[in-house]
Amino acid sequence: MRASDALLFALENLSSRRLRTGLSTLGMMFGVAAVISMLAIGTGAERRAIATIERLGVHNVLIRAKEVPLSERNEARKKSMGLSDRDVAAIKEAIPHVALVAPKATVDTYKIIGDGYKAQAKIWGVSYRHTEATRLTLQEGRFFDQWDERSHAQVCVLGAGVRRDLFVEGEAVGRFVKVNDVWLKVVGVLAADSLVAGTGDAGGLLGAGEGDGDIYLPMATLLTKFERDPLEPPLVEIVVKLDGRASPHESAAVIAALLTQLHGGVDDYQIQVPQALLAQKQETQRIFSIVMGCIAGISLLVGGIGIMNIMLASVFEQTREIGVRRAVGALRRDIRFQFLVESFLVAGLGGALGVLLGFIISAIVAAYAGWPTVITPLAIVLSTGVSGAVGLFSGLYPAIRASRLDPIEALSHN
Repeated sequence: MRASDALLFALENLSSRRLRTGLSTLGMMFGVAAVISMLAIGTGAERRAIATIERLGVHNVLIRAKEVPLSERNEARKKSMGLSDRDVAAIKEAIPHVALVAPKATVDTYKIIGDGYKAQAKIWGVSYRHTEATRLTLQEGRFFDQWDERSHAQVCVLGAGVRRDLFVEGEAVGRFVKVNDVWLKVVGVLAADSLVAGTGDAGGLLGAGEGDGDIYLPMATLLTKFERDPLEPPLVEIVVKLDGRASPHESAAVIAALLTQLHGGVDDYQIQVPQALLAQKQETQRIFSIVMGCIAGISLLVGGIGIMNIMLASVFEQTREIGVRRAVGALRRDIRFQFLVESFLVAGLGGALGVLLGFIISAIVAAYAGWPTVITPLAIVLSTGVSGAVGLFSGLYPAIRASRLDPIEALSHN
């Protein structure tokens, strides 16, 4: 039997059983769509988390202030003042292969006003070299420089979200923002993609946030112009950027030993290595993708069972027709081939529709849930390949059963 004849017979059979064929196609379609959308969501989440961690710098070591229990605070303050400039100086002097040390401080705010509008934001005092350590990017204006820091200039850089809240119309650069009782001149605005940590999956792992809802000003300005709680540590974070010749893990161990000595053994800081977080996140995402792929694969299996049932019913309904074809010279392999083609067509149509539905679901998730989705060629090839294989295997048993029918018994079937 020629392939064209088998295809023609298969199409005729499928058209005569539209309802059951449609149900089998839908089952396969939803299975493929589930595979593609789940893999797209998982891949998008992985890339977003990896990008967030990489923005922290894979050659960086992060030291963050850790809250001391209230019952231990008085005793702890006798030995350690928390993260401070003393730690910054000691790290620069004692730790090898350090390219940059960027401290970070904050204050509590009760009022942020600009152009008649109010906003909520986190205030950060940072070094003028802070962008070199954390890769913040600017959309408008500039970051403050060394002169701004030395002169305690009342300037600031706004996150993209704060800029939208305070300055609805016109440019923000050159205008003024009042933070608590201090007026600050806006010299720059961060790009909307400058998120480093604090939101999303990676933010939960990494802690303090930077980007959209933040305001940055020179460290010296924050320490001299704003009131701060004397019991709180002077710094909330220290970013240690290595020059690439040292292992972040080894440097983190040396830094931990140094800070333990400087802080008198008080556990008032924590050290994080973005490189380790990156490896951990990749492994976690790999496991997540495998689990989601298996769940979606089960739906494909269910669709395959549906196809098998349809094909078995088709064998029963076409018993007399099979007998006629065998009587006029059709071989067993011709009957098998016809039913395999029919099964593959159902699975192939469901797979094609599933790919389209998977794109639609991924786009909806990305648009309305704010969750990035990435559809890779591998996801399409994997889902369609599996659906085709499921279709063939599902049709194999019915095809063999049909080919083994006795022609005389088939002809006498009512």
